[in-house]
Amino acid sequence: MTITQLEISSQPAIWREALGRVDEARTLLGRRGENVLVLGCGTSAFVAESFALLREQAGWGRTDAAYASEPRPWRDYDAVIALTRSGTTTEVLDALREVPAGVTRIAVTGVSDSPVRELADAVLGLDFADEESVVQTRFPTTFLLLARAALGYDVTGIPEQADTVLAAPLPVSIDGVSHFVYLGSGWVHGLAQEAALKIREAAQAWSESYPTLDFRHGPLAVASDASVVWIFGDSDPALVDQIEATGARVVVSVSDPLVELVQAQRLAVAVAESRGLNPDAPRHLTRSIVLT
Repeated sequence: MTITQLEISSQPAIWREALGRVDEARTLLGRRGENVLVLGCGTSAFVAESFALLREQAGWGRTDAAYASEPRPWRDYDAVIALTRSGTTTEVLDALREVPAGVTRIAVTGVSDSPVRELADAVLGLDFADEESVVQTRFPTTFLLLARAALGYDVTGIPEQADTVLAAPLPVSIDGVSHFVYLGSGWVHGLAQEAALKIREAAQAWSESYPTLDFRHGPLAVASDASVVWIFGDSDPALVDQIEATGARVVVSVSDPLVELVQAQRLAVAVAESRGLNPDAPRHLTRSIVLT
C-alpha cells in the first residue's frame, strides 16, 4: 500500500481526533462580526474558497478567499487566515509579511514549528493531520471538517460515513475512461476543484471542475462515453439526464461532500496505478513550494 493510500484510509480516525479541537478552532477562525481574508496556494486555495463561503453563510461576517500568489486589492479586514500544510510555502509567507499592522494574522498548518509561526499572531496546529505525501489528502479534509463543526454546522456521523465508503469498492469503473469532471455548488465547488486536482497530480489525467449548473454552459460539449462526471452534493435531475445523453457516466453523491472527496482521492490513486504511476511521486512536484 502506498503512503498516499495509507493517509487516505486514516482520515476517519484523524477526523475524530480533530473534533476534540472544536473550541480551540472556534476562537481562532475569526471572531463573529469580523471581516476575514483567507489565503492559500493550490489545494489550500480551494479549501480557502470553501471555508470562506461556509463562514459567511454561517453569519460570522464577510469572508473573502484569495490565492496567496496573486496580488489583490486590500479591503478593510480584521484578520487574515493563512492555510499552509507545511508552514513553508513562500507565497503564503510573503503574503503574511504584507498584511498591514493591526490586522490579526492566523496560520492553519500541519507543522506548528515552522516558519509561518514567526509571522502569525496565532496558530491552529493540525500536526496530527500532517502527511508525508506530496499529494494532499487528510490535512485539507481535516481542517474543513473541524471548521464546519466550529462554525456550528452539524457534522454528526461524517467519520462513520467515511469508514463505510473506504470499506467498499469505488462506485464507478475507470475502464475506458480518460476524462474526469467534478461538479459542486456553493462551498462544495472548492471540493470539486480539489478532486480534479488530485487526478491531475497523481495520475497525469485530464480533469476539470465547474460549479454544478454551469457545466451545461459549454463544458458539456466535451463529455463523451470516455468521461466520468461526478456531482458532489445536491444534483439536478435534468442536468444528470443531459450529461447521460452524451454517453458519460454520472456519479451522484450518496454521502457528505467531504466523504465524496475521499472517494475522489481513492479514484485518483486507482487511475494512477492503472497507468503504471506511483501516486506518492507525482512528476515535477514537491511537498512544499519554496522559492529562492
